[in-house]
Amino acid sequence: MTAKWQTAVAEAQEATGFTGEVVQRTVDGIGTALRLDHRADFYTELGALADSGGFEAFLNHWWTQALADSAPDEDARERAIDFADLAVSLYARSAGGPTSTHTEIEALVNGAEAS
Repeated sequence: MTAKWQTAVAEAQEATGFTGEVVQRTVDGIGTALRLDHRADFYTELGALADSGGFEAFLNHWWTQALADSAPDEDARERAIDFADLAVSLYARSAGGPTSTHTEIEALVNGAEAS
């Protein structure tokens, strides 16, 4: 885990008050945290990635899904998604990239043009 990622996660936790389990933003960490019905889609998309540029969007999308899947109830799920969206945006900004919403990231992962 990079220092920029750790900083983004810490800032997002502080800003959102998120206290749930933070899933590791790795293929193994995400794959383990996903519900079984999401896990097959995750590995199918991973196998279909054609370029490394899409890998970051792929990780961001599925990391958010893994956090949501790990939440014990609907309220915790909403907090996890808010936390993930902020962490991903803070990380993108710290890396000099544009910030993206969860919807835009999902569109990138699905191969659509984000607007």
